[in-house]
Amino acid sequence: MTQPNSANGTGGDEARPGVEDRYLVVRNDEEQYSIWRADRELPAGWHREGHEGDRQECLDHIDAVWTDMRPLSLRRRLAGADV
Repeated sequence: MTQPNSANGTGGDEARPGVEDRYLVVRNDEEQYSIWRADRELPAGWHREGHEGDRQECLDHIDAVWTDMRPLSLRRRLAGADV
């Protein structure tokens, strides 16, 4: 699966001098978050979460909203085991 630029800053494109890059916060079907350059087409399986800004603003937003790092499928499986 193609992964967007990870929230920890690995991967990505070379900086273009004089251009402020805009990023989107994206989320996949497992409710995992990442950032993606706003001027690029999203890879399959990733969707706009709704937040857009510079790189640090997007990373800060992810820190605030992604409080449970477990994939959705695991959370659902564990919730079913508790029933």
